[in-house]
Amino acid sequence: MPHDHPHHHHHGHDHDHLHPHDHNHPHEADHLHSHMHDRDEAADLQVLTAQFIDGFVSAADKASYLKLAGVPLERPGKGGDTALKLVDVELKTEWQVGTASPSFGAAELSYLPFPGQMVTERTNMSLVYVSMREKVLWDIRDFLRDRL
Repeated sequence: MPHDHPHHHHHGHDHDHLHPHDHNHPHEADHLHSHMHDRDEAADLQVLTAQFIDGFVSAADKASYLKLAGVPLERPGKGGDTALKLVDVELKTEWQVGTASPSFGAAELSYLPFPGQMVTERTNMSLVYVSMREKVLWDIRDFLRDRL
């Protein structure tokens, strides 16, 4: 997605840029460029999540898979003094069969049911941690995002 931001170049400049100034100068705060990112982070996370879930489902030894992925067996609880223990991995499959959004100038939702070919399946995964006082579900997307 294109955006403007100040930046520094960390590559050689033996090629021409279509800028009317030399890039080998300290950048001013008002010096902006438009760039296209090489990757869309949300799309990357979606692919990684799908691959992680597929790998877990097909793994012969699920505990070893989680260990290799760096999933902690314990995490701090709310007070930080009691450790939460990993006890379950929850998979939840959903099918999106339509969309609903607020309608302009009405109290009703605008609802659009999908035709059959547009219905999409998604599987979400949560790591379930418990202690004597709390239960926490850690979404696998949050785990993966923290590791990136």
